[in-house]
Amino acid sequence: MSKSVARLKSMKKVADKIDHSSKLRTNVPAGMAAAGPPLGPMLGQRNINIAAFCKDFNERTANIKPGIPLPTRVKVNSDRSYQLTIHQPPASYFIKQAAGVNRGAMHPVNEICGKITLKHIYEIAKIKSQDPPLEWRPLQEICTMLIATARTCGIEVVRDLDAKEYGEFLQERKQIIEEQKKMLQEKREAKMLRTA
Repeated sequence: MSKSVARLKSMKKVADKIDHSSKLRTNVPAGMAAAGPPLGPMLGQRNINIAAFCKDFNERTANIKPGIPLPTRVKVNSDRSYQLTIHQPPASYFIKQAAGVNRGAMHPVNEICGKITLKHIYEIAKIKSQDPPLEWRPLQEICTMLIATARTCGIEVVRDLDAKEYGEFLQERKQIIEEQKKMLQEKREAKMLRTA
């Protein structure tokens, strides 16, 4: 009997050492961490002091333009302290900024909503290579990943880009976006009529 008791105690010690806390992975706008949803409940579930976290995050991101989405990783320790890792903004954010568009294409397979050059891809890859998951990957591999991301956003990667032509393209694109918004609004209204 004493052997089984000793075995249970040793198993309990091992179980106590196991880390059951899940790492929090979310995007938080720079300088705008707040206690309200969606961030507050996520932190509360992990027993993190919400006010202290928000203050810490906002201080760390004070030098970044407010509102830029920052992929944030939080590892919770058993004593309720945490390790906060803030990555560079998502690749899609940089790609859309470089293309001068606010949103990706509605149908990326058939539609081009913007264009960027290979030089843009290279510059974004240099920034993204600072992120912990990518810091040991070669720039060429990061560039390939960025080209795939651009494609899923409906943004074409080209060798050269004429500023005047691209300006005209973006003007035409604004009209297309307005038409898409009207169509979506009409669909919403039709759906509401059907459910009423």
